[in-house]
Amino acid sequence: MIDDTLQIWTVIIVLGLGTFLLRFSFLGMIGSRAMPGWALRLLRYTPVAVMPGLVAPLVLWPAATGGETDPARLAAALVTLAAGVLTRNVLAAIFLGAAALYLTPLLF
Repeated sequence: MIDDTLQIWTVIIVLGLGTFLLRFSFLGMIGSRAMPGWALRLLRYTPVAVMPGLVAPLVLWPAATGGETDPARLAAALVTLAAGVLTRNVLAAIFLGAAALYLTPLLF
């Protein structure tokens, strides 16, 4: 853990500059030119690849349970996935998954 205020602000500024430069190298340098079709096709799959990478560790090894797999979270994830596939509606998937996460511990 960082105890020094100057060190915290230095880390924040350096990480902010790094993030800006990384994004600028891709988006800023391309300017108003059209992106090639292959790049647009690949970028279309970015959210689909990022979301499972963010969600899977939270479902499989949640910090709230000390890293132990929780059946309620697994059930809620499956309900959310099924609702999303069947309804093709993000809000329905979110609300059904939240309801499953809330109700599953009450059932077992």
